[in-house]
This record gives sequence, C-alpha cells and structure tokens, in this order.
Amino acid sequence: MFRDRAAPEETGTMTACVRTSDTESAHGPRAQQPHAPPPRKRFRIAGADVSASVAVFLIALPLSLGIALATGAPLQAGLVAAAVGGLVAGRLGGAPLQVSGPAAGLTVVTADLIQRYGWRTTCAITVLAGLAQVGLGCLRVARTALAVSPAVVHGMLAGIGVTIAVAQLHIVLGGTPQSSVTANLGALPAQLADLHPAALSISLLTLLALVLWPRLPGWAGRVARTVPAPLVAVTAATALAGFAHLRLDKVELPSWRSHALVGLPEGPVLGLVAAVLTVTLVCGVQSLLGAVAIDKLSGARPGAAPGVGRSDLDRELRGQGAANIVSGALGGLPIAGVAVRSVANVRAGAVSRNSTMLHGVWVVVAALLLVPVLELIPLAALAALVMAIGIQMVSLNHIRSVTRHREILVYVVTTLGVAVLGVLEGVATGVAVAVAVALHRLARTRITCEEDSEGVHHVHVRGQLTFLAVPRLSRCLHHIPQRAHAVVELDGSFMDHAAYETLNSWLDSHAAHGGSAEVTGRGGQRITEPAATAHCGCRPWTPWRNHQCDTPQEAPRADGREQHQLAKGISAFQQHTAPRVRGELARLAREGQQPVQLFLTCADSRVVTSMITSSGPGDLFVVRNVGNLVPLPGAESGDDSVAAAIEYAVDVLQVKSITVCGHSGCGAMQALLTTPTTGAPTPLKRWLRHALPSLERTVGQGLVGTEGEREGEGDASGPAGVGTSSASSASGTTSTPRIAGRAPVDVVEQLCLTNVVQQLEHLRAHEAVARRLAEGTIELHGMYFHVGEAQAYLLAESTEGGADGGGTATAGQASDEVFSQVTPTRPVEV
Repeated sequence: MFRDRAAPEETGTMTACVRTSDTESAHGPRAQQPHAPPPRKRFRIAGADVSASVAVFLIALPLSLGIALATGAPLQAGLVAAAVGGLVAGRLGGAPLQVSGPAAGLTVVTADLIQRYGWRTTCAITVLAGLAQVGLGCLRVARTALAVSPAVVHGMLAGIGVTIAVAQLHIVLGGTPQSSVTANLGALPAQLADLHPAALSISLLTLLALVLWPRLPGWAGRVARTVPAPLVAVTAATALAGFAHLRLDKVELPSWRSHALVGLPEGPVLGLVAAVLTVTLVCGVQSLLGAVAIDKLSGARPGAAPGVGRSDLDRELRGQGAANIVSGALGGLPIAGVAVRSVANVRAGAVSRNSTMLHGVWVVVAALLLVPVLELIPLAALAALVMAIGIQMVSLNHIRSVTRHREILVYVVTTLGVAVLGVLEGVATGVAVAVAVALHRLARTRITCEEDSEGVHHVHVRGQLTFLAVPRLSRCLHHIPQRAHAVVELDGSFMDHAAYETLNSWLDSHAAHGGSAEVTGRGGQRITEPAATAHCGCRPWTPWRNHQCDTPQEAPRADGREQHQLAKGISAFQQHTAPRVRGELARLAREGQQPVQLFLTCADSRVVTSMITSSGPGDLFVVRNVGNLVPLPGAESGDDSVAAAIEYAVDVLQVKSITVCGHSGCGAMQALLTTPTTGAPTPLKRWLRHALPSLERTVGQGLVGTEGEREGEGDASGPAGVGTSSASSASGTTSTPRIAGRAPVDVVEQLCLTNVVQQLEHLRAHEAVARRLAEGTIELHGMYFHVGEAQAYLLAESTEGGADGGGTATAGQASDEVFSQVTPTRPVEV
C-alpha cells in the first residue's frame, strides 16, 4: 500500500496523478501502469517573464535601430542582433537574467570595422570572434577577464561613450558625423553655424522626454513609468514629425530579400586578427562584467526567484560566442550583454531565462510585421537616443569610485586612449598604466621616525613593505636608542619575507638590550607581539589575544555587531585554520573520538581549555558549567547532564584521567559568597547549592569567619547567610589549600581552591568513577588556573606542607592540599 503511494513521486509521475484527478473522479481510479513512460512536462512560462519580456522589447527595439544607425550598418542588422541575442544567448548563456543584443559599447568598434573592411567582412569578423569566445569558454578562462582593473573597464566604456556622443551630436544638429572624435570636434563649430531646426527640434524633444519621463511625480508618474522612457521619447518624436509634416530623414528598412549576409573576410591578415581580438575582448569583458553585476542586482531584490542561481561565467562566454556566430552569419551586429536591458529585465520581475528569449521573439515579430511603422521614425530621434546613452556611459559614480581608490589616472588615460586611438589601443594603454601604477605603489614606501614628548619612538611605514624599502627601514630602526619603547606602525597590506626578517631581527635585538616594541597596523591596532615572545605557546593565538584581551570589551549593540564578529571569526577559521586541521578532523570523523581525559571546568569565557592545556581536536572531553561543580549522585536538584557526561566519559570513552579545574576570580564563587539565601529560588541559587559543601568547608578553615567578624556581621551570619555551626565542627579536620606554599590572597581565592578539592570528593562518589579508581585504571587531578598570571597549578599530595612534585590528588586524605606551580622546566602531563 505504501509502496504504491510512493511510486508516482519516485518515477516522476506525481504531476500526472494530480492532473488526472478529475478523470479519476468521473471514471474511477485507474490502475498504475508499472512500465508506463513518464508524462511529458508542460512548457510553462511565468506571467512575470511575459511582462518583463514586453518591457525589455520596448526598450530594445529603438535602441537596436539607433545603434545600427550609429555604426553605419544596415538597420536590419540591429534587429537581427537583438533577436539572436535574445534567442541564442538567452537559451545557451550562463546568466539567465542578462539580456544580450547590439551594445553601445561596440558601436565605435563596429563602425571602424565597417569603414575599413565593409559590411560583409565585418560580419565575418563577428563570426570569428564568436568562435574565439566559444574556445575561451571551453578553456574555462572566463573569470580571468574579471582580473582587468575596473578603472580600465570603466575608462573603456567612458571613451566609447564620448565617441558615440560626439558623433551623434552632428546628426542631432542635422549634419553628418566624421570618422573620428578629433575630426568630429574639429567640424563642430561649422556644424553649429549651419543648424537644421527640424532635426534639432525632434532631437530636443527626444532628449526632453528621456529626462523628464522617469521623473514624473505622484501616482500618475508611477503608472506612466511602466512604459519605458526610450519608447515614449521615440514615439513622441515620431508623432510630432508626422503631425507637423517635418521634412526629415527617416528609417529605411530595405526588403529582407536584399539583406546582406556574411562574406569571406577580405583584408590584411594582421588587421583582421587585431579586429577579431578587439571584438572578442570588448564583447567578452562587457558580457562577463554585466553578468556579475546582474547577479548582485537580482540577489538584492526582495522575493528573488529561488530557481535563479549565480551565473556560470564560462557558459555565458560560450553562449555569447554562439550568439555572435549566428548573428554574424545572418548579417547582424556583434552581440554582448547589455546593461540597460538587463537591469530593466530584473526590475520588471523576470524569474527565468524565458523573459530574455521571449523578448527575442517579439523583436522577430516586429521586424516582420511592423516595418511600415518603424519607417516613420525620424533618424534624428534615434540619434538623440544613442547620444543620451553615450553620455550615460560616462558615469559619475564610476569616476567617484576610481578617485576614491586612487586610480583616476588609469581611468583618464584609458578614456582618452579609446576616444583618440581606438578601443584596443586605448585598453592596452590603460592596462599598461594600471600595471605601472601598481608597481609604483609596490616600490614606493615612505618611512619616517619621530620621538614624542613621552620618549616613545614612532616608526611610520606608509605603503607596501618590500625588500626595496629594507635599507631605509633598517637605518630608521637602528636610530632608536637601546632600552627605549618603540611603536612600529605599518600602514600597508603587504610585507615580503626580507622585510619580515629585518623587522623581527630588530625586535629580537631590541628586546635583548632591554627595550620594548610593538607593531601596529593602520589606526594603532596591534598586529603582532615582540619577537622575544616568539617561543611562547600562545603565539598562534595572537589575533585572538589582540581581539579579546588587549582591546576593551564593547557593550552589546542592537545592530547585530556580535553576529558580524562571529561571521568574521568563522571566515578567518575557514581561510586560515581549516586547511591545517582538515586532515586531522577527517581522521577523527572516520575513527571517532578517543580522548585521554575528561576535563571539567568553569564556563568562564577567560578559561580556554585548549590553550592552557596545549591540546587539539580529539584530546579532551570537556564539560563546562558555572562554578565547575560536580553534583553528588542523588542530591536534591541534581543535574543529570554532568552525571551523564561523567558516565559516558568513564564507561564509554574509557578516559584515563579526570581533571577538575577551577580558576581565579570565579563569578560563581563570588555569587556564593554574596548572594543571600532569602528570596525566590532562582536557577542560579538552585545550581549553587551544589557548592554549599565547599562554602562550609571554607568557613571551617576560619578565613571566611574572620572576614565576617571584620565586617561586623557576627559569627552567626556568615557569607551568603550560611551559619558557621556546621562548619566549625569540621574545622579541626579540614585542611587549608595553598598555592605553591603561599596562603590564598582573599576569601574568593580560598573558596575557589577549596571548591576544586570538594568537587574531587564529589567525583569519587559517582559509581563509575569509584569502580575505575578501585581498579586503578583512572586518575583524578585538581587544577587551578590563575587568569591574571596566566599560570596553571596542579593539586599535589604533601605531608610536610610542601609540594612533593606531583602525583594523583587524594583529596581529604593529605594533611595539607598544595597546588604546585607548573613551569616550562617542570613538565607535567595534564
């Protein structure tokens, strides 16, 4: 019965079962065909994709005609490229929401190719560039294009935009553009003296509509903006030209029967190779950068479609190559991802590549059925539209960005190079300048040394610290007097091995002569320690130590900073630590955990067990709670979690030792001393009842009672309201724990030490521990960690009041409990 119900889902026929429910209700249930083929999936298009495709089509139609006009190609070539970009690149590309077509960034390149080699050879160059793109996509080098400096890319687009705007300005004024930017600028005064009012008025109307339409206010404006501004501008200009009977040049679409297709390339080989490389570079880089930008845009919009993932850049490059092959073969313009259409596609709510493909279908329909309507459009309107696009390609946001990153020189050189020399030459010049700027930054380092009023010597290093700066750094460091305190501030992101060795060698030498030094980053944050401590076992914890101990703890904030810090910590682990421990963790995952000891300690954030025991993954089975308490078996308000951990570690994991670790300044012990027993029994009070035997034992040792009398509390009050009657009876039999021969410094330390001894006695009361102790297969250790001194102490057995050098603690049996210091010269296995 259950197998039959699961069968439709397993074989992919659940959809069929749902769709045939009406038939089953009329004719009764049909028997499941065990070998029936799965039903065909219906091709469904989301309504959001349909509406988005219409919006993109309304933008693409006038832009395609305008770009074809700007390049000097047949106007049908723009429609062919738009249709192929939607259908081929939309289906085969790796960026589902990116819309491809004739791009303004290719206008200058294509116009130059047409002027040099003619239209048919330009189509052949487009085909060859497509083949090159397919080959590069198969080699999976798409992400290499992203290594190009953004300043070079933005400068290239700005240079192309300037070229387009200056050329189309002549058509807006009623004239004819020249072949280069310099020629167009030289002919501009004569063109201004010979204006054509009809063309200028239509162009101004188009520009005015482009500017004002997106800024219409109120509810009516929001409704009106659903119609794209380019379509409104071109429609308004066409209507005005028709009603006013203006004599203007208009769109001429020759019959598709006479449409020119690709021909064999003709021209010098080196020139053709350079042309293919140029088209490949511009198309590829523009498409890949556009795909990355669309990923960010689509991922940031609310309610993003779950089926749209990140772009596959290699597939996108292959898809663009295939589209260029088809477009060039059919007599179309070169194709690339178009930012304007892609952004419109995302903002219109597209959820799949179907919107891109549908927009190509609408372009095909318009090219076949709307030719009489398209031939009413004035060329001046299309020129104004393309000129506006060229102006928008010089983005102020890009200029601010490159200025902020000190790459404005690269941007300006690339822009001027593209506008004056050409796209390939300008990009090559920009890349060369970008490399020169990077090398200059790497080699240029400013090092200054000064002494403040307090006698502290400050060494400021501005820039990257490489071997080229080592002589200056060494000379500056050796001017610092011995026994002086120095601060070395590194304001850079790179230090090579030579500089690192020089700096560390000086730190060692300076510390050996009685001086002190610290190395800080930008803003004064410490980034390393003096090299004299390089042998310390805490060296790998330097970033953690700087973050947690050397900087004051900030109060929790409501803006989620804690979560942000956690995310940064996890990211640092994945980047630096995970590669080093991945092999060991994989072994532990295969073999299971086999710890050698159970380590029971306090939940205090300052006690880092792996650090103070130099242990790693799989070494310790750690149990942490408030006050490192071990509730007695069967005690009132007992905690089964601690007992369960003890039983699991002893019986299942077969640990060889158990350590109870207390620490200085324990908040649980302070609460035990100061919290009154009256009032509501809070969870903390109920938990601390397991530490009352430790408190009574401390009272019996006399130190707490003396403090109480000194404060005027009397003998009967005692700390935390605990009377001294029960403890005093035990005062004659209770020993006083000491630390390396000295008495505890205060009541809290006395209680922390006594609590370790008391919890060891509680540990012995557990059945599993008692059995292993009787067998002689487990050891118990007491440990005390002094946080302020960063010093660990082990509970040792002594008969004369001194430490015997180690051994297993026998709490309650020795005449005196002594916590012996663990030093580097006296290794003790914990």
